[in-house]
Amino acid sequence: MSHLARLDAFAATWRLSPTGARRFVPGFDPDSGGDRSRVLVLMQSPGPSTIARGDAAISSEDNPGPTAVAFRRARMESGLDRFDYLRWNIVPWALDHTPRIEDLEDARPALAQLMSALPDLRAVVTFGTPALMGIMRYFTLDPDARVVPVLAAPHPSPANATRAEEKHRRSVTALHRASQL
Repeated sequence: MSHLARLDAFAATWRLSPTGARRFVPGFDPDSGGDRSRVLVLMQSPGPSTIARGDAAISSEDNPGPTAVAFRRARMESGLDRFDYLRWNIVPWALDHTPRIEDLEDARPALAQLMSALPDLRAVVTFGTPALMGIMRYFTLDPDARVVPVLAAPHPSPANATRAEEKHRRSVTALHRASQL
C-alpha cells in the first residue's frame, strides 16, 4: 500500500463540503514521507500557485510560488529530510481569505483525521498565525487529540511583513529542531 493511500482517501472526502458542494483540495506530495512522516508542516490554506494547477495540484515544496521556494530553501538548510515530513494546510481547501475561526473549526475534523493517520509523528511546525491557532484549537477542543510538540515560525510568504532574514532563520531553526525530536 502506498504511503499516500490513506491520506489521498481523506483528501477525496474533504473535497465535498457538508452541503455537498465541491471544494478545491490539492493532493499530497508523493515525494514526502506521507503517512510515515515524523514532522507535519502546516501552512494556512492552498495558495494561488497551487490552485492554478487545478486537478494536478499537490501541496508541495516544488510548487512554483514564492512561498514554496522560501520554504524549500529553509527546509534544505535545516537538514530536515524530504521523506521525514509532510506538508499540508490547516484548512485543506481553498479559501478566498485568510482562515478565520469558522474556517479553522470547519477544518478541525480533517486535522484530527490527518493526525490519526501519522503514527510516527514527533512534531508539528506551523507557518503563520492561522496554522498555529488551528493546531492549538485541535489540541484544546478535541477530547481525543494526540498532542505532540509544536514549533511556530512566521509564514514564508513575501506578503508577510516580518523581517526577511529573521523569518528565514526562524523557519530553518523550527524545521531543524523538529527534525531532532
